Amino acid sequence: MTPRARLLLVMLLCLAGCGETPPQGASTPQSPPASTAVGPIAGPGDDTIGTVNPYSDNRTALGEGRQLFVRFNCSGCHGGRGGGGMAPSLRDIDWLYGSRDDQVFSSIAEGRAHGMPSWQTTLTADQSWKLVAYIKSMRTGNEPQAPPGD
Repeated sequence: MTPRARLLLVMLLCLAGCGETPPQGASTPQSPPASTAVGPIAGPGDDTIGTVNPYSDNRTALGEGRQLFVRFNCSGCHGGRGGGGMAPSLRDIDWLYGSRDDQVFSSIAEGRAHGMPSWQTTLTADQSWKLVAYIKSMRTGNEPQAPPGD
């Protein structure tokens, strides 16, 4: 049997079972409980190139991103200057959810499991991109008001 014929047979069997009532004593599937989206799970993910940050290397936007970082108390979890606290360091080279600009944006907008809230209802996309620009400037010569020794 060819793979195409096998696929067709499986599809027909699936359709034949649709709409039947469950046997006595069996329960119908329950809807999953409502939950808050927390973005994709950790791991290497795909290698596709995502959206480019419109504020990369824009000194004014980097400064505004730093102001947002301070104003929204990001250091309360990520530590002073993003060096880590109860949340991961933003100065590392290894990132659980990816270090591309679009991946960092997604972490900010969608949030992540185990503590990172979603900021998409609080921050505009423009503000999120400025935060990404600031975070990505950490440990570089472009970082506004870098801590001593960095």
